[in-house]
Amino acid sequence: MQIRFENSPKEVKGFSTEELREQFLIQQLIRPDQVELVYSHYDRMIVGGVHPIKQTISLPNHPELRAAYFLERRELGIINVGGPGSVMADGEVFVLQKLDALYLGKGTREVQFTSSDAGNPAVFYLLSAPAHHTYPNARCSKKKRHLCSWAMHPPQTNAPFINTFMLMVCKAASW
Repeated sequence: MQIRFENSPKEVKGFSTEELREQFLIQQLIRPDQVELVYSHYDRMIVGGVHPIKQTISLPNHPELRAAYFLERRELGIINVGGPGSVMADGEVFVLQKLDALYLGKGTREVQFTSSDAGNPAVFYLLSAPAHHTYPNARCSKKKRHLCSWAMHPPQTNAPFINTFMLMVCKAASW
């Protein structure tokens, strides 16, 4: 996991284009058969990408999180931007087609990513934030928007960024 620290506004004001790109641009988020994570000290957000082609990939834990497992104190939003695939969360399998989304709540211990077809592999975009309350895991389907609980009754969490993220996904799925 790459770790990025905050910069002061005064510091950023003097950055060159190259320094700005180095500090804020994520260049390699998707790599074959790997999990790529970038931890930002801005709001303790984690951005990630998982591109399983030939194998099942587990979501790793990192010492920087100071947790027994990745989602011990975090929640996770996942969008599949590639071919069909699935996410297994604590033994429950969620099949995600292109542009389907999945919310995994705080306390989910094991997360694994798999592609259904190596010729058209899934590409999962991840966004994680600290969580202070546990909400149930839920899937939002592009084809069946009604499966998205956020569209009707968005939960009020202490990590409103994930709520906003999932609402945007559900609205985009209806386009």
